[in-house]
Order: sequence, then C-alpha cells, then structure tokens
Amino acid sequence: AGRQHTTGYIADYTVKVDATGLQPNQSYFYRFAALGKTSPVGRTRTLPTGPVESFRMGVASCSNYPQGFFNAYRHMADTDLDVVLHLGDYIYEYEEGDYANAYVLDTLNRHVEPTHEILALADYRTRYALYRSDPDLQAVHQRHHFICVWDDHEITNDTWKGGAQNHNEGEGDFAARLRAARQAYHEWMPIRTHRDGDQGPIYRSFAIGDLADLIMLDTRIEGRDKGLSYAEDMVFQTAGDEATAGPMPNATAFRSQKLDDPSRQLLGESQEQWLANALAGSASRGATWQVLGQQMLMSRVGIPKLDQAALAELELPQQERDYINLLQAMGAEGLPLNLDAWDGYPVSRDRVTAMLRQSQANTVVLAGDTHNAWAFDLRDADGVAIGVEVGTPGISSPGLEAYVPMTADALTQALKAASPALVEVDVSQRGWTEVVLSPREMR
Repeated sequence: AGRQHTTGYIADYTVKVDATGLQPNQSYFYRFAALGKTSPVGRTRTLPTGPVESFRMGVASCSNYPQGFFNAYRHMADTDLDVVLHLGDYIYEYEEGDYANAYVLDTLNRHVEPTHEILALADYRTRYALYRSDPDLQAVHQRHHFICVWDDHEITNDTWKGGAQNHNEGEGDFAARLRAARQAYHEWMPIRTHRDGDQGPIYRSFAIGDLADLIMLDTRIEGRDKGLSYAEDMVFQTAGDEATAGPMPNATAFRSQKLDDPSRQLLGESQEQWLANALAGSASRGATWQVLGQQMLMSRVGIPKLDQAALAELELPQQERDYINLLQAMGAEGLPLNLDAWDGYPVSRDRVTAMLRQSQANTVVLAGDTHNAWAFDLRDADGVAIGVEVGTPGISSPGLEAYVPMTADALTQALKAASPALVEVDVSQRGWTEVVLSPREMR
C-alpha cells in the first residue's frame, strides 16, 4: 500500500521510509512516485528468524569515483546475496585531481563535484549525489539492501574523534565539518537514524536468526584517539658520533612511551562495554557465529622487507626514500606496517581479543580500509587462535601495489614472512568479498 511522505531542502530532498509489518526472510519490492514521475522498482529483503541454513553476504569498501569504474558494484548487483555490508569509504572527500587516476580523469571523464575538497553540508550532499548518479552503484542499491558503517573518507582522511589528518585550521571548525558529514551520511545512506538524531552512535547489531549476530562497530569516530605515525611520533636516540651517525629510531622507547600507552582508546569505553554485552548476549542465545563488521584490519601486519638492491635503483624523491628506510628499520624491530589500523592501538585490541576469547565467540572479523584482500587466523595477545579475519579489497581505490616497489608475488611473500597470522593476501586486484555462513562452516 502507498504511504505519503514529504521531503524538501531540509533533508536534501531525500526520503527515508521505515517500513513496518514485514515478514522475516522475505523479499519485498518497492518504488517511489513524486510529481508525476515513478522510480525504478527496488528490491529489499528482511532478515531471517529461527533456524537458518545459509546466509550470503557481500562485503565492500573504498569506492573512489575518480579512480575507476564501479564494475565491482555491478557484479555484486548481479550476484544472489542476502545483504551487502559496506564497511566505509563510500565516498572520498578530495578536490579534483587529488587522489585520482589521470587516465580515469582524462579519458573516462570521471570528475568530482564539487571540484574543491568537501567541507560544508552542501559539499557533502553534492558529492553523495555524484556517487549515486553512477549506474553500477544504483544497480547494487536497487537489487540489495545495505548494512553500512562509515570510515574516515565519509568525513576526511584519518579522522579521529577530535580531528583529522586532512583537516587544518584554514578549513574551519572540525566539529562543524563532522556534523555536516554525518548529516549527509544519514540523508543519503540506507541506515536508520538514531533515536537521538543523526548524530547518534552508529554501532549496532543484527540477529541473523539463530545462525549469527552481526555486530557493527565504529572504529573511526566514537572513541578513537589521534593516531600515531612513524614520521611524526617516532622516538629517536643519538648513536655514537651524532655528527656522523645522526639520531637513530628507538623502537623500544616508541613502544613503551607511545604505542603501548594504556590510556589510548580506539573504540572508547562505552562502545567496548556495549561490545562485551553484545558478545555475551549472542553466546547466551546460542548464535553459531559472532561476526564483527568494522573498518580496519585487526590482525597484526608486519612491515615487508624490501630488496635493497632493487630499491637503490629506483628513482625516488629523497624524502620518500628516507621514509622507506625508516620503515625498513621499524620492520627489523618487529613494528607494524599500518598504525592507522588496530596495530596502532594494540592495548585496545588486546582488550577486545580477550573479550572474544573469554566469551568463547565463534568469531569472524570483517574489515575494509586497505584496498587489498586479506585472510588471517585471528589470534589474541598470547597467540591463541580465536577466530578468523577477512579484509575486503577496495571497489576502485588503489592498493599496496601502487606504493611498494615490488612485484605482486614478491610483496605477497614478504607480507606473509612479516605477518605470522596472515594466510593469504591479494595485493593487485580490486573487487569485493563474498562470505557465506552456515551452521557448519564459514566460506
């Protein structure tokens, strides 16, 4: 039956309908009619209740409009899925030509709107409208329903609760930018608006019958302290004659003074307690699987060892060469590759993995952010296996192969050598991940 809704400028002319009275595990079709026009017919599906024999999820992240076509979204639209999980970086905030592929800009004509970096509410709304004009993205929304969470680029690069790497004083008040970004997200994305308004928490859970609990986390805004970087936060010491040897990185001091600081938070206390309660509730109701949908790799990823002879032959800016050499020194000390991931918040990770072990969760962690595909045996601080982790590749954003001067095969082997829990990685292709749950297995 038709229902009347009114929209306007205050909601960017978007409409959000919370349909009630639907039956579980059923497909429904819908359309909109306004001002004498009728939309294409969309399809959605309700979650199941009771016994569930199989549940198929498509997992996506990191779709950058000026980096390439959204072919992977079209492939998802053409695949029989029960739900699409989008783990963030649905849009990117950059200005025209920044973090873009020259061929895609010049030949494929995929230019951003507005052409400047998005800062205000009107900017974010326009950028979402551009992305949603893409026919492949339209197709996957038309065919499947989404469960989604933001990462940093829905706001700006390397966002944390009080700021971001890609925000400076000349770009105005960060809190105002964050409010604008969150408002546009709730207007344009298929997500229920929190009872406290569109600035409410985004972490929440979904019961998939008796088969699984899908627990969606916010590792970006809710409780995250400012991230560390080797370039800005490394602790140095003088070795020998400073005039000749210069300051040397002190990995031990970096760990003890900064990386392992117990006060640094990723989820925040409220979300951690909520997660503990969600895991306990899932165990008590007898769900087979506990699936964590979140933004970043939880497993440890070491710094791959590069071929120094090959590196010496490359024409690199001195600043880039110096940073690569610093990373190699950090790798020799066992430090992680990506401080923006859970590796940059190891004490927070230890608390969460201890939760997973204590609750005896049958854990599957799903991650986005890196643009590459990963599979890990998830382990706690003691090295005990507590589940598995799957990282989905990007829809179009470039991966490690664009930044590390190694062949794909060599980089794969170097990453495995530096990361004991890593089972497999694909460093060269874009795409999406299909996860199928059943009472007996996860594929």
